[in-house]
Amino acid sequence: MTPTGICILLIVCVTVLFASARWALLAMIGGALYLPMAQQVNVLGFHMFAVRFIELAGFIRVMLRRELASCRLSNIDRAVLLLYVYSTLVFLLRSKELQANHIGVALDALLCFFTFRALVKTIDDLRWLLNAFLLLLTPYVALVLYESFAMRSLFEPVPSATLGWMRGTRRRCFGSFSNPSLLGTLGSSLLPLYVGHWFSRNSRSFAMIGIALCLTIVWASNSGGPASCAMLGLAGWMLWQIRSQIRWLRRGFVALTVMLAIVMKAPIWFVLARVSALTGGDGYHRSQLIDVALQNIDKWWLAGMPIRDTIRWFPYFLDITGGADITNNYLSFGITAGLGAVALLLVLLIRVCRNLGRTLARYRTDSKTARDNEYLVWGLGVMMVVHMFNWLEITYFDQTYVFWFMELAVISSLTQKPNIGKSELTGLPNARTSPKARRSSTAFALERLALHL
Repeated sequence: MTPTGICILLIVCVTVLFASARWALLAMIGGALYLPMAQQVNVLGFHMFAVRFIELAGFIRVMLRRELASCRLSNIDRAVLLLYVYSTLVFLLRSKELQANHIGVALDALLCFFTFRALVKTIDDLRWLLNAFLLLLTPYVALVLYESFAMRSLFEPVPSATLGWMRGTRRRCFGSFSNPSLLGTLGSSLLPLYVGHWFSRNSRSFAMIGIALCLTIVWASNSGGPASCAMLGLAGWMLWQIRSQIRWLRRGFVALTVMLAIVMKAPIWFVLARVSALTGGDGYHRSQLIDVALQNIDKWWLAGMPIRDTIRWFPYFLDITGGADITNNYLSFGITAGLGAVALLLVLLIRVCRNLGRTLARYRTDSKTARDNEYLVWGLGVMMVVHMFNWLEITYFDQTYVFWFMELAVISSLTQKPNIGKSELTGLPNARTSPKARRSSTAFALERLALHL
């Protein structure tokens, strides 16, 4: 870890521990943005990246201040817990190798998610974050543009003048991330949120800056995946006018998928290769990966398989893992812990989509709720679709997971059902209520509680 990295880490950790919740939230994101994974130390066999010190400081903060205790466990929270506990336990029972790594991945996920869950409580917190984040994002984009034009990155521990990854005549920028596609993921995932923020009359200037910065990041990454995700995010906003008929859109998407599967000579997942022909990128590898994984499903469906056993899936392999390049997040969970883990991931995504849909419906029918809230929740939904599509092309193997769990925690907080109180339980029994009415109202309360659980 460099002296500059140590100084940034100390400032971030002190802010996270002692500042207000909003500034602690901003500091955590800033630390993930400016501290690459190369900033690390080895502690008892664990690679303690700078980001891990930050998430640990954040979790200690929310526990000591009892900020997490005030959060009710939502159905999304339970799905996240179950997914990572199950995946880790299955992997530990199956394999004796890389156990520390998988334990670390699970701890990263849970510490980050629940820390952000405690720090983001309301939609006003999200609005404040979108505005304040520009203080960090603006100089960051300036550094990325310097990397693009000067052909050198200032985020490297030892800056070099090598050309690095090129596509055409233009550099594929990394920024502080481990891959250009992950840098582009930052811009393409935040873009729908800033578009939603633009509809707020009091924040349009901030939102326009955010949109411009996100598009600049996608451009600098020079990657096909983020470009596709950015176009998908903008297309999602074109569907705003039919948001109340979104069920028909889902059915139309299923019908289109079935139709393509019938008319295409190749399997439906080779659409990824066709898309990459327009946007650039290695879409054929993504399509072929799904194909070969399904051909070998008998080897990993129950509890996953060693990554080294995938070495023969392609003529090439990754030196760091000794196996195939698993550029698919859904398959990554399957290779780790079988179809059970994939199913739990899908359960998580289904719960997220349902919660967002119910929250949108509640905002549409509530005359007291500002339309700005509905715009932001729709932006969160479009952002989720971007992540779900992006996972067909890449896994989040660096600090990108911090931003993903921050966004997921925001969705969990903003779509959580209201507390069950007396005002919500019509017919709540009192001293003057008849025994029959008390039994009826008690049954109603228990029913509502069961639905909540």
